[in-house]
Amino acid sequence: MNATSATSAIATLSPVWRDVLADSYRALTTVVAGVRDDQWQLPTPCSEWNVTQVLQHAAGDQLGFAASLGIGNGPSDNPFAPSGHLDGAPQALVEDAVEQVAAAWATVADDTATVPTPLPHGALATPVAAVMCALDAAVHAWDIAIATGQPSPLTDELAGHLLTAARTAHPAPGSGEEAEIVEPLRQWGAYAAVVEGKSDGSAVAELLSYLGRDPRM
Repeated sequence: MNATSATSAIATLSPVWRDVLADSYRALTTVVAGVRDDQWQLPTPCSEWNVTQVLQHAAGDQLGFAASLGIGNGPSDNPFAPSGHLDGAPQALVEDAVEQVAAAWATVADDTATVPTPLPHGALATPVAAVMCALDAAVHAWDIAIATGQPSPLTDELAGHLLTAARTAHPAPGSGEEAEIVEPLRQWGAYAAVVEGKSDGSAVAELLSYLGRDPRM
């Protein structure tokens, strides 16, 4: 795979990033609403986490993006160590996170060049940052959907935009060497190794394989 240049990614994502965010948030809230009461402890494609933990992680990540943009206080717990225990309704948890992060992105003007992010990369070009935020919501929506027998919320159009952001070339945190945005996150443990030989050529399968998931699940 060849990384996407930052200039190319910005040009591709600038006209669509708000729609990509809206589609990804809709995917996450719809899938969470479809989880039955007896499914919250089921295993997911995130091998160490059950459905509840993926939900907590996904909501926490969105709260992190919101806080970076100046809305809310961020997640109360570490999104990378989800407890698996909820104090309130699951749907309320995700709806609150989506409401905060959507409000945060609404404060960003179309001509804003860069925005801060909770990622180790720090500030990113606005369209790329927004679609990386969307990627987190959409891919975890897929994780929950697969775990609970729901249809995949990903389309090839959406997956193509998410993959563009994920593969954007950017100086890696620490070394400063150019690398695809996902790669330092992969080394940090946020994504598993690329799954080879499982893609059917679709954008959805390519995205999932790239993010360490078996698209044939």
